[in-house]
Amino acid sequence: MLGAKSNSGLRGDYSRARADFTVDQDMAGYSATDHALWGQLMARQSVMVRSHACAEFIQGVDALGGSAGIPELSRVSDFIERRTGWRLVAVPGFIPDDAFFAHLAARRFPVSVWLRRPEEIDYLVEPDLFHDFFGHVPLLVHPVFADYLAAYGAKGREAIEADALPRLARLYWYMVEFGLIDTPGGLKAYGAGMLSSKTETHYSLESPLPHRVWFDLERVMRTRYMIDDFQKTYFVLPDFATLFNAMARDFRPLYQSLQSLPDIKADTLVAGDRVYAAPTPAGASGCSSGRLRAKASRSAQAASIRHSRG
Repeated sequence: MLGAKSNSGLRGDYSRARADFTVDQDMAGYSATDHALWGQLMARQSVMVRSHACAEFIQGVDALGGSAGIPELSRVSDFIERRTGWRLVAVPGFIPDDAFFAHLAARRFPVSVWLRRPEEIDYLVEPDLFHDFFGHVPLLVHPVFADYLAAYGAKGREAIEADALPRLARLYWYMVEFGLIDTPGGLKAYGAGMLSSKTETHYSLESPLPHRVWFDLERVMRTRYMIDDFQKTYFVLPDFATLFNAMARDFRPLYQSLQSLPDIKADTLVAGDRVYAAPTPAGASGCSSGRLRAKASRSAQAASIRHSRG
């Protein structure tokens, strides 16, 4: 999970890692406790995503078969590669940024091979096998999102050379890990960080506390994020094509222009934000589409805006 660095010692056996930080997945090394926990996580999250995830994510879960057993990554890769050209590569855990971007650009998605402990069923900082597989892999079956992620990876070297990696990492954090999308059925989740977690999925869609702001590339790149708490702001896509099309932009002048602007705190609205508004219930007055009601009234938005300090 790009950008979410742990202050504690990294888990995973890095002694077996190759130069590109891949390892062999030892299927025989998973314990009975691991298999039981995997089944528990799959059963819980598979039910939840039916009502909270976007259709594209659910279709990916169904295409992958929703197996209750710990997946063998090489076999799943054969299936995904036939659909979108992506393969899964086993890694010990967090890997260096340059290696991570290189894998994405080559349509190889890094998947941690270790699984959380039973007492960590609801939350852990580092990405484990369940987060990486259940949270990320279903959308690798979707052609547009799969193309976006490869294009995102291709931007990595450029960001590192421009000393702008935090900007690019925010795009991954908000739009891959914690993204929301407007659909004919209402606001839905697609981010891996929420859909692999029961509690944040409900919070992101149902709580009145966080801000939900329509996607804007510059706004996302300026916005700080929360690592050890629920997000204070979520960004909403109208569709996945909007995210892919943003990759056609030359990010180098964008990085330069953002240098003169202050970061935006995670819990802050700023002037120009288009706040997502849920559709009006049938029979109620006003617009009936979240898209049409995205621009809040000036007076209401002015009351909630708090300008960030650099």
